Amino acid sequence: MDHAGPNEPTAADLAKQVRGGRSRPKTGKSEQTRALILETAMRLFQERGYDRTTMRAIAAEAGVSVGNAYYYFESKEHLIQGFYDRMTHEHAATAHAALAGHTDFADRLDIAVTTWLDCAAPYHEFAAQFFRTAADPDSALSPFSSESHPARTTAVQIFREVLDGSQLGPKLDAELNELLPDLLWLHLMVVVLYWVFDRTDDTERTRAFVRRCAPLVAKVITLSRYRIFRPMVREATALVQDFVLPTLGRTQPR
Repeated sequence: MDHAGPNEPTAADLAKQVRGGRSRPKTGKSEQTRALILETAMRLFQERGYDRTTMRAIAAEAGVSVGNAYYYFESKEHLIQGFYDRMTHEHAATAHAALAGHTDFADRLDIAVTTWLDCAAPYHEFAAQFFRTAADPDSALSPFSSESHPARTTAVQIFREVLDGSQLGPKLDAELNELLPDLLWLHLMVVVLYWVFDRTDDTERTRAFVRRCAPLVAKVITLSRYRIFRPMVREATALVQDFVLPTLGRTQPR
């Protein structure tokens, strides 16, 4: 599983490990340079579009050599992973703060997903370009790849906090309780796909979709507590464990 146990760090703690990406350099100056390149790339993507922004342009705007830019990011496409890492950090911190004081599971799920939409909003215009690369099943930049394991672990942990901080968590079947954060992360991936292609103002259609989904998901999960539904829950859990989770890269690359 990608989620953490009850005595392990929260999503906000794990996000600190993810920030800056997998190949984060050790020195403070290197960290600053890497962050500068990523920030510059994100700004240029917004201003010029992803396709029209080159690594040479990013390096020039950041005031570093092209070789230095390639040292931190192997290609322009690898900036997508840097973006994913940073988004995970921002989402974990924002969701953690917004969840405080809420115990209703549907509310907490709505908050967790909506805060992702809020964090991602500035990048929606070129999200389809990101998705084109990240959706490649053979790409190391896919959110399902082993290379994305650190950021995905933090993202799954957000949903562990959603569940554990709710009134629903302690009442669930133990096996479902263990698996649910992974399933809720997959739910987020469905929302992300919908969001990428949403062209309504402020992606309002996606936000309405999230508002409608949260109570429905809560009702379905609540029903799983009843004895009559437990055989079905066990079968569904086994199905996910046997066919869905094995497709996720669950080891951090060396």
